[in-house]
Amino acid sequence: MLLVADVHGASAALARVARQGEPLLVLGDLLNLIDYRTGEGLLTDLLGRDLVEEVLLRRRQGKPGAAAGRWQAFVAGREAEMTARYHALVQTAYVPVAAALEGAEAYVTYGNADLPDLLRAALPPGARFVDGEAVTIEGLRVGIVGGGVARLGVPGEVSEEDLAARLQGLGSVDVLCTHAAPAVGPLCHDVIGGRGKGSAAVREYLLLHRPGWHYFGDVHQPQAVSWRVGETRCRNLGYFRLTGRAVRHG
Repeated sequence: MLLVADVHGASAALARVARQGEPLLVLGDLLNLIDYRTGEGLLTDLLGRDLVEEVLLRRRQGKPGAAAGRWQAFVAGREAEMTARYHALVQTAYVPVAAALEGAEAYVTYGNADLPDLLRAALPPGARFVDGEAVTIEGLRVGIVGGGVARLGVPGEVSEEDLAARLQGLGSVDVLCTHAAPAVGPLCHDVIGGRGKGSAAVREYLLLHRPGWHYFGDVHQPQAVSWRVGETRCRNLGYFRLTGRAVRHG
């Protein structure tokens, strides 16, 4: 089986991987909200490049509160209008990404950048939306849990309590797949973003149930790509928008 995460709109590369004829797991963040390298993304389309570049500058300066305040001030009084416009942009953005999965045996979950309901509705026949359940792939019991760690209050984020409940509902699995990284410093600390964003619930699941492998995304530039947590081999799937490469299990 092949695995990717953090597609962020890279539909052509995703189609190339999907055509390889192997089961494909897509572990969230199919939308490109903002490419920190170029400034491109849905937020630029929605808010304008000037505002997005200002927000990005404040975040690079280590002022996430100021960045959030600038954003909130811009949309104040226009929340319903901005939400409707954003949903329309998201539906349009999901079209080429979903089309890339046409004809593939694909299992898709969501990340913090996604709108889960719209993602589920956009998937083509044969592509299965999976969240909080285990499926059998190539003879292995694979548990898949979507959602990013709670930081900004966006629809693709989930609380630690929710993550823990859905993880425990899996029981024991051979392979755990999540969007969120485990709360282990080298795996969850983004050396570019400068902040850790790991889940204690994921880490505790690994220590308790000891699956053979854990695959995840979310952290684009981790300190370490792979690490052991107890008996589990953990692997960051990388920033697919940048690499265009899938990871083959095993």
